[in-house]
Amino acid sequence: MMTWTFIVMLTLFALAKIVVTCLPTGVVEWLISKFELHPTLHDTSVTVTIDGKSLEGDDKNQVIHSFNEALFIEKYYGNPENNVTPLVIDVKNGKNKVRFFVYSYTDHVNVIKIYKRKTVAYCLRSEGLQTNNLLNQDII
Repeated sequence: MMTWTFIVMLTLFALAKIVVTCLPTGVVEWLISKFELHPTLHDTSVTVTIDGKSLEGDDKNQVIHSFNEALFIEKYYGNPENNVTPLVIDVKNGKNKVRFFVYSYTDHVNVIKIYKRKTVAYCLRSEGLQTNNLLNQDII
């Protein structure tokens, strides 16, 4: 009896190992997207505003493209000090709402991500966001 129990458990463990290590690409991408810190944005579900003014057309597409192409540098453990006007990106994915506050500087971009009552801050490098005139001008 003990031998059969061991053989059945060993077989189930081997099958579970095969299923977990051979997941389809779509399933793996879905799992990774659930935990990624810096997601890829799509222009249909995104609203971009700066100082309460909504961006549309080429300006909006340029900001989204620059955000998607940005290189992740590091995650902050605490909110960085920001003294400039942020670019606010609101994203709606189904029932989930995510808000990004993007603060642009000459050498980096600070991002504060707020979702599900959680706040995460991280740093990016993006030539498009660092040199964007919409972000770097003083709005009164």
